[in-house]
Amino acid sequence: MSDTAGPVSRLVALAGQQNAGKSTLFNMLTGMTQHIANYPGVTVDKKSGRYEHGGQTVEVVDLPGCYSLTAFSLEERVARAFLLDDRPDVVVNVLDASNLRRGLPLTFQLLEMGFPVVVALNMMDVAESHGLEIEIAALERRLCVPVVPVVGRKGLGADALRAAIAAAHDTRPATLNYGALEPAVQDMQAALAEEAALKDISARWMAVKLLEDDAEAKRLVSDRLDNPHPLLDRAHRLRAAAPGEISAADRVSAARDGLAADIVATCITATRAGHVPLSERIDRFLLHPWLAPVFLVAVIWAIYQLSIVQGYRLTEVTWPLLAGFRDFTGSVLPDAGFLHDPQMRAMGLWMVDAANTLLNYVPIFLILFALIAILEDSGYMARIAFILDRALHRFGLHGQSTLPFILAGVFAGGCAVPGVAATKGIPDARARMATILTVPFMNCMAKIPLYTLLINIYFPETKGLMLFYLSTLTVIAAMLIAKLLTVSVLRHEETAPFVMELPNYHLPTLSGVLRRAVDRTWLYIKKVGTVVVAIAVVIYVLLQFPGVPAERQVAYQDRAEAAIARFYDTLEGSAQRAAVPDQAALVDLVNTFTELRATQDEAGDPAVSRALAERAVARHPAYAPFLLPTDAPGAGDAAGALARLADARIAIRREMRKDKLESSFLGTVGRGLEPVTQFADFDWKINVALLASFAARENSVATLGVLFDQDDGQNRTLEERMGAAQAAEGHTALSAVALLLFFALYPPCLATMMMVKVQTGSVKWMAFSIIFPTLLGLAVASAVFTAGRVLGLGGLQTMTAVYLLTLGALIVVALPKPWAHLPAPRPVPGDGS
Repeated sequence: MSDTAGPVSRLVALAGQQNAGKSTLFNMLTGMTQHIANYPGVTVDKKSGRYEHGGQTVEVVDLPGCYSLTAFSLEERVARAFLLDDRPDVVVNVLDASNLRRGLPLTFQLLEMGFPVVVALNMMDVAESHGLEIEIAALERRLCVPVVPVVGRKGLGADALRAAIAAAHDTRPATLNYGALEPAVQDMQAALAEEAALKDISARWMAVKLLEDDAEAKRLVSDRLDNPHPLLDRAHRLRAAAPGEISAADRVSAARDGLAADIVATCITATRAGHVPLSERIDRFLLHPWLAPVFLVAVIWAIYQLSIVQGYRLTEVTWPLLAGFRDFTGSVLPDAGFLHDPQMRAMGLWMVDAANTLLNYVPIFLILFALIAILEDSGYMARIAFILDRALHRFGLHGQSTLPFILAGVFAGGCAVPGVAATKGIPDARARMATILTVPFMNCMAKIPLYTLLINIYFPETKGLMLFYLSTLTVIAAMLIAKLLTVSVLRHEETAPFVMELPNYHLPTLSGVLRRAVDRTWLYIKKVGTVVVAIAVVIYVLLQFPGVPAERQVAYQDRAEAAIARFYDTLEGSAQRAAVPDQAALVDLVNTFTELRATQDEAGDPAVSRALAERAVARHPAYAPFLLPTDAPGAGDAAGALARLADARIAIRREMRKDKLESSFLGTVGRGLEPVTQFADFDWKINVALLASFAARENSVATLGVLFDQDDGQNRTLEERMGAAQAAEGHTALSAVALLLFFALYPPCLATMMMVKVQTGSVKWMAFSIIFPTLLGLAVASAVFTAGRVLGLGGLQTMTAVYLLTLGALIVVALPKPWAHLPAPRPVPGDGS
């Protein structure tokens, strides 16, 4: 199947409910000839592809999954608009064979629209495993359209489906009888058939929609007709005259469900009557009202214990490899100067340090993504949506808000960008906006490095508990903030109902789990290699310029020259003086000595240290008196002088580096923010890291990795460097708690911010998504740090107190309000006031 096929001979639309395997059939039909865009004016994906059959080029469009063609959700409106505007030649209605009754109401609506329909009865293998025998010929007679049994995931039935699409033609489908409402439907149908402007629309379908009081149908009539009022008034009168107390829309829905039940009863035989499916038996335990929350919390705890706590132990293996790569990079870059390094060396090592800091967490992500893949493939991820549905509604959210939260990282490892993008399927406008604005609070994979860094520095003995606090606290905060938003700035937005189905449980395959874990981890690595490194370069420039002021630069240079002079004074008249005839030789000697001392400190074994020194001498024989102990006259003094010179150089370079960072463009901004952030105990380095993370969350740790720099020749982890520096400056575990809470509530990154703009279509909401979390996060961090310090609490005590207080607030908000069901006050006769 070539993507360079000729002109399209047939346009085919795939329509069906969610979880019916529509996308699998789309892939089966089109193979690699797929294109993804957006429908005009909306953000719903438009997937299209082509294939050739019988000399014809067929274009297939995968419509958004929907249960009906009403106007409740954006997906339903998009699917209906495509059918009405593009008029496909054939509609392939994908049905789940194991749940036929649920999908047939959409089939009836497609038939009423008058399209040539081919029913693709998918998941036949699942139906057979449930003991369901489907009589295909009987189903074809009842629907009056071809029915093709397929198993999309195995590619079975592809040829038969293509043949049925090629043979499909206009037919007169069976007409659904709406019982007591049927006379009104026929009356309305006759009136619509007389309107020339509506000839291209099925009068039968439009009549039913107008009697349902469908807003989009009324708009369509109003747009097409110069005077739509006679028709709309007629529909209103017929709707009002419908017998009984049941609305016309409910009658239509009941009639469709009744016919679906009758078709299922006559076309399907259950050979295992009374047998309770395995999935249902499992759900009796996992979805038990009391056990479900306990099991969910246990799953979250297990994920963090296995991925973060145990996964971090694997970094003891990966870090030496990354450190070795840094050493190799330093060896091929230009040599360091005495005070100033060549720009190529400085920037090269800067980029390697930024990347290494994040790549060290790859083992954690591999385990994390594998565990999440197991939850997805097993079917439990959908159960999470079911468990949380009722709770979400109490906070103004929607059952379909669960998927965006999961994609953004309820457990961790997600990303806010697809999380915000996934909100497009939420039919409830108010809940959709609340979800968009709270999705960034979830634990995306880019937040995990900073969480892991701080927890390993300040809470090494309680990693699991702290990570559990963070993972659940962000969800609790999102619920409370969603409730606040829905009763305030979002209270005027529209609401809509929620429909959800649970897939059957499946045993995950090892290959599937490993493939997804590796794929997602590779995406993380590519992001480190592109976005993070690119941002590191920008940050490097902003932290290098304008540089150390001239007068202080002169002072550093004077100190360096004095140290060098003292070194040469010590060597005056000794045989070792010949080894360093000029400044270039001296710099080379100091670099060699510094690197050797660092590797010897890491080795910690006298024998290994001796071997390392001998290896260095083999490369630089003239430096033997300085690097190897010897009884030669003056050798001891020379070695001591070199050690003192190297220490003086390290001290001067460290002060210069600190001076340069503080006086840089970014350092100046970080210093400028300290009067505001000091109440949360954020110094200028933390401020700079947080500013850098606005472009991409990973930059927080990458920036800290270079701000908390190490001396020449060292290869210490960031935990060691930052922990020592922060302790020396008086920062404690309480400071870490404040930073963790701020980072959890931090505004969306640049990419997420743009997605908020796309999904809301509003610069105002995009600005709100930045300003509100920033103020909220800073207020919470400042209040927690200040209160913890006043009360004399430690970091873990403070975090526990915050968690319990937030959980208490959640319970209070979630509890039913006794006054919510009280009758409204009745007017009391009085003086008329």
